[in-house]
Amino acid sequence: MIWTAVFLAIALVFGAAVLRWGMRWGSTPEERARQMPGDEYLAEGPSTRVAMTRAISIMAPPESVWPWVRQLGRGAGFYSIDWLDNGRKSSARHIVSWIPEPQLGDATAIGYIRHISPGRSIAWWVGGGPFLGSRTRLVTCFVLSAEGPGTRLVSRMSADAAGLSAPIALLVFRAIDSIMACRQLIGLRERVETTDAGQTSPPDPETGDRDQYQLYEILYAAGDSAGVSGKEEAPRWRQAAIEDGILRKGD
Repeated sequence: MIWTAVFLAIALVFGAAVLRWGMRWGSTPEERARQMPGDEYLAEGPSTRVAMTRAISIMAPPESVWPWVRQLGRGAGFYSIDWLDNGRKSSARHIVSWIPEPQLGDATAIGYIRHISPGRSIAWWVGGGPFLGSRTRLVTCFVLSAEGPGTRLVSRMSADAAGLSAPIALLVFRAIDSIMACRQLIGLRERVETTDAGQTSPPDPETGDRDQYQLYEILYAAGDSAGVSGKEEAPRWRQAAIEDGILRKGD
């Protein structure tokens, strides 16, 4: 019994340390403390909340990085662990020719775009959805800045939750996102630096299929779409964008 208790205690301490590391992977104290677009969306919400800030340095200028950020989740996949978050479809390894410029109200699995500063930042918003018995709100934000000849890319995932299971829901969310978000930043860096180094022929040439690189549906604010219709909740988040005044009904 004593050794079992010791083992469990060590496992808990180790797990907590790994989780803390994953929640702030690559980021500096200043980056974790800075205000980012979308932070204000969670104002006056439930006190059960979390903010996870990660960052990565990329050896390419911001104008080379932004096209990869703007197409993330908008038909190009998520650059993370494809068999977990993209229905086993391989995320694009090039800038996809048919993906339009992002617009407020574009809706996909991670909510709808609520903020854009072209070339600098983008934020996605989920205004409330069920997760493990709680009601959860979520902000996903990316901010780019010049770092010498390269780019500093900072991502923040913020969430709050209401309900009896809120602490458990956010604990699970932290654990899952600590794996997926770190791999996403690494995947993005690999793609940018490979392309910026002169690779011109993608390993997955475009076939014209709108679900070639992403399973989950994306509804563009202009009216077009990609991904597989009905996969995930893009229609729900598009309706939320209308109700929030980001899109006009009929757009």
